[in-house]
Amino acid sequence: MRVDWKSYNPGAFYDETISSPGFARKHARRLVSYLRSLKSDEVSNRKQAASLAIKTMGISFTVYSDAGNIDREWPFDIIPRIIPRKEWDVTSKGLEQRVRALNLFINDIYNAQKVFKDKIVPRDLILESGNFRKECMGIKPAFGTWAHICGTDLIRDRDGLFYVLEDNLRVPSGVSYMLENRTVTKRVFPELFENYDILPVTDYPTKLYDTLAAISPRRIKNPEVVVLTPGIYNSAYFEHSFLAQRMGAELVEGGDLVVQDDCVFMRTIDGLARVDVIYRRIDDLFLDPSVFNKDSVLGVKGLMQAWIKGNVGLANAPGAGVADDKVVYTYVPKLIKYYLGEDPILPNVPSYICSDKKQCQHVLQNLDKLVVKPANESGGYGMLMGPQASTEEREEFARKIKANPRNYMAQPLISLSTAPILGDRNVEPRHIDLRPFILQARDSYVTPGGLTRVAMVKGSYVVNSSQGGGSKDTWIVDE
Repeated sequence: MRVDWKSYNPGAFYDETISSPGFARKHARRLVSYLRSLKSDEVSNRKQAASLAIKTMGISFTVYSDAGNIDREWPFDIIPRIIPRKEWDVTSKGLEQRVRALNLFINDIYNAQKVFKDKIVPRDLILESGNFRKECMGIKPAFGTWAHICGTDLIRDRDGLFYVLEDNLRVPSGVSYMLENRTVTKRVFPELFENYDILPVTDYPTKLYDTLAAISPRRIKNPEVVVLTPGIYNSAYFEHSFLAQRMGAELVEGGDLVVQDDCVFMRTIDGLARVDVIYRRIDDLFLDPSVFNKDSVLGVKGLMQAWIKGNVGLANAPGAGVADDKVVYTYVPKLIKYYLGEDPILPNVPSYICSDKKQCQHVLQNLDKLVVKPANESGGYGMLMGPQASTEEREEFARKIKANPRNYMAQPLISLSTAPILGDRNVEPRHIDLRPFILQARDSYVTPGGLTRVAMVKGSYVVNSSQGGGSKDTWIVDE
């Protein structure tokens, strides 16, 4: 296997590495030249070294299937994706701006509700959201922050500009894979790290701990932070355990915690220990069986009351998912202008909401050209890829939209940018997106880059690991 760039051709798509056949972008020239210089057996050896490292380090994810839960090794491509720092500086400001506005929006709808009174967002649109929690009305968390950890998905279109595809504010996952991708790449290509000035990502666990510690109700030097996981069968369990270990926090399940006198305690061999902050990786409805799903065995009875009383910090806060709604996404540019008095730095992908009769009619008449998404699904589930769907699939989706228009929105099929992956014989272009992570409490932090997800199948737009996607390391570099 030898890397030959002459045959590499992304066609009409914007490619992150190659500007035109045979010519590398300025920021990628050293990478392209280096890969070209490797002999066939060297390339194969590097690919095998990455696979061995992933196996040795136990980097895995769980796929749910009818046959049961399947634990798989993390799919990884060794060729890094490179983004110039000058471009990223602007992008990171746009991400920070977006999360600030979203937190102001969430705080407003659970308190003053000025956004309804000023007719920026329809009241019914929010009150009918599957993630609106009436139990959170009147609560004012520390710093007015509800979404402390956000994963915002970015894509590039043919014009080479970044667009926001969606915001993930409930329990966004993937950051552990971003960190492990960097570790594996350093093992595979140590010499490249000597030739490039690459911004580090290894301080994320420290930044995450600082964000969580900032919302501790007790003003002590080292508050007790725990990571609440649904358990080993959850698809993101690797990440839960990874982040707990890196932060020096305890990994707990619901049964490890108990609420007494409206405070949360952790069961230990030395007795009960007070918990100050919970980084919860379970959904709202399973958090507290006395408030939400009474059959939940994943949460902690009395947890909501402890949070409402201000005796424990929860990240992300219950109810934050109301801004995770893909229909609410269409209003974010207006929300930035409304709350911050600023123009959005990062544009949305053009979108249509089916709760609007005129826009819904357009969607129904153009299902063969659009991607239709349900409001509150994630992981690429429950959506229609119109241009690739059969007539029967489009007709079935039309019936779903007519039955519940509030639950659907649509976007044109974006020509996702491509990046080279190491195929079986040579480099080949594949579609990608990017999930950076933004932290907010007292201060804000944006990861330098993020998790680049790759559609490993030729021509596919599906980048989710649960549906066959992979990933690659993302470098922010000075040109």
